[in-house]
Amino acid sequence: MSNKSNDNGRAFEYACIKELEKSILKYRPVVINQKSIEASERAWLSIDNEQKEKLILASKAFINLLFDAEPLILEYESNSDIVELSINKDSDAEAGDVRDIIIKRNEISWDVGLSMKHNHFAAKHSRLSAKIDFGNKWYGLPCSQDYWEKISPIFESLHKLKQTRRAWHDMNDKETSVYLPLLNAFMEEIKKVNKIDNKIPQRLISYLLGIKDFYKVVSIDKKQLTEVQSFNLRGELNKNGRNNKAKIIIPIADLPDEIISLRLKPNSTNTVEMFLNNGWSLSFRIHNASTIVEPSLKFDIQFIGVPSNIITINCQWHNNL
Repeated sequence: MSNKSNDNGRAFEYACIKELEKSILKYRPVVINQKSIEASERAWLSIDNEQKEKLILASKAFINLLFDAEPLILEYESNSDIVELSINKDSDAEAGDVRDIIIKRNEISWDVGLSMKHNHFAAKHSRLSAKIDFGNKWYGLPCSQDYWEKISPIFESLHKLKQTRRAWHDMNDKETSVYLPLLNAFMEEIKKVNKIDNKIPQRLISYLLGIKDFYKVVSIDKKQLTEVQSFNLRGELNKNGRNNKAKIIIPIADLPDEIISLRLKPNSTNTVEMFLNNGWSLSFRIHNASTIVEPSLKFDIQFIGVPSNIITINCQWHNNL
């Protein structure tokens, strides 16, 4: 991700948390954990006023929807019952919590999280390298010796090219010498473990979506809308309050238990497609994340299909102004 994209993403977090504060204050006490938002505030200060206006509109657009789905945000029970807003640390994501913004009430031990995206839908940007055991990290089973033997010569060759400061764009055969053999080894490894452990599909989805349920909030600037998608895998979202019930029902999503197909995307040399049961499908696009060759490659992992009981709602920016 470029520095500009990263700044816009963090600035979106900041705009959202400030707009949430304004909206919640109309109904009940709320505080922001100031230390947690320092990096996002710096990003906010670095962007121009036009972009700030867009991010404010994107934030305002979905807040009433969130209140309708999560009545515990506004329910107020006592003077000590204060809503706290914070932004997760990068280390939280590494530990499996992919949420960016956390809204919590300590008095009732409850929280709800938002994963903020600015003009992109990627689920993860995981890497492959000669040292990264993706199997152990993704689904808890170490990669086989066969996998390591297949990928090691590829990354060794890339390491040598890095020492000569070779540029990726000067590699005319990177698709056939790097991308395709890595993707084939990747697919073979997943197919192999899937035959011996039927929990692989569920663990893959859990790795990609994290250890806590959340709402994914995507600002789509060109369409002037904010897309909200519920990932309620464990039933943690959409809790009713003591006096107020949710106005929107968010069902629990069905997890997959079968990989139906795992293949190269037709006419592609850099993308794998995975089709699972219960409506899930994924794409894994491998790419170099730098100008100079390095012995590490990134996946851009996206959901190309989700179950019908994952709710997606588009909020036009002008609807809630």
